[in-house]
Amino acid sequence: MNSMIKARTLYLFCSAAPPVFEVASVIEEAQARGWDVCLGLTPSAARWLEPSLDGLAVLTGHPVRSAYKRPGDPDVWPPADAILFAPATFNTVNSWALGLTGAFVVGVAAEGLGKGLPIVAMPCANAAYVRHPQFDRSVETLRAAGVAVLYGEGGYVPDPPGRDWPERFPWAVALDAVDAAHAAREAG
Repeated sequence: MNSMIKARTLYLFCSAAPPVFEVASVIEEAQARGWDVCLGLTPSAARWLEPSLDGLAVLTGHPVRSAYKRPGDPDVWPPADAILFAPATFNTVNSWALGLTGAFVVGVAAEGLGKGLPIVAMPCANAAYVRHPQFDRSVETLRAAGVAVLYGEGGYVPDPPGRDWPERFPWAVALDAVDAAHAAREAG
């Protein structure tokens, strides 16, 4: 990359849902699109990926984070130019919309709203979970706050309970949306 061109930094945040196991290839695709990727995980997602965390840190060139830093500790990531939260589970979507920031990645995503960052989220919850009335309210709350929530036709369509098909998770759609959101911000 030309040293005169500022690298675009993408915070890729993932919850514990089956598509998280594809995160290495998603990071590689984002890097191929010109993003410097910093990977943040919910605590459950970090446990799921524990055997791969060192390799993912090497792949991104940044520590993988799943917890808040201590006061006074330096930031180990460059500032974000955009955030992609995918897969975002039922719990994550609801926590974020309600402002419940116990999880590091939810807290950073909530703060990103206040900073005016381009943020894209792609939920991953089965059809039984999304029937809960809070889910639709949470999706609408996030959309009203400026998050591009890729849910329904053209985004993530819930699977029936008990069927996890991570190979059908539309990662390319999510990355396209981040590229478009960032470009719109830069042009605007």
